[in-house]
Amino acid sequence: MAVQQRIESDQLLENVTLMGEKLHQALVQALGDHPNIGDIRGRGLFRGIELVKNRDTKEPFDASLKLHAKIKAEAMQQGLMCYPMGGTINGKDGDHILLAPAFIITEAHITEIVDKLSRSIDQVMKQV
Repeated sequence: MAVQQRIESDQLLENVTLMGEKLHQALVQALGDHPNIGDIRGRGLFRGIELVKNRDTKEPFDASLKLHAKIKAEAMQQGLMCYPMGGTINGKDGDHILLAPAFIITEAHITEIVDKLSRSIDQVMKQV
C-alpha cells in the first residue's frame, strides 16, 4: 500500500504519461529517419525500437549478426541499460531494443537516454 500511496502522492502516473510522450517524440526526432529503424512504438515509458536492414521493406538483419546484443553491449559502454531482443518476428528473425526507464524520469534523463542510444546504434551500424 505504501508504494501505491507514493505513486499517487508524487504524481508518478502523470509523470509516466507526460514523459512517455516526450520520450517518444525525442526518439522519433533522433531516430525517425534512421535507415535502420523500422518502427518506434510503445505506451507510457515502455518504448520499442525495431531494427531493420531495409527501412522500406522492413527486411530484418541476418539473425546470426546478433545485432540486438551488439547494441546492448555498446549502450552499456555508453552508460545506458536497455533491453534488447532477437527473434521478434518469428522466433528467429528480427531485432528490437526496449526502453523502460523509471517512473521518476526527467526531461534531462530523456535527452541522455536518446543521445546514448543514438550513438550506440550508429556505432554498431558502422560495423555491420
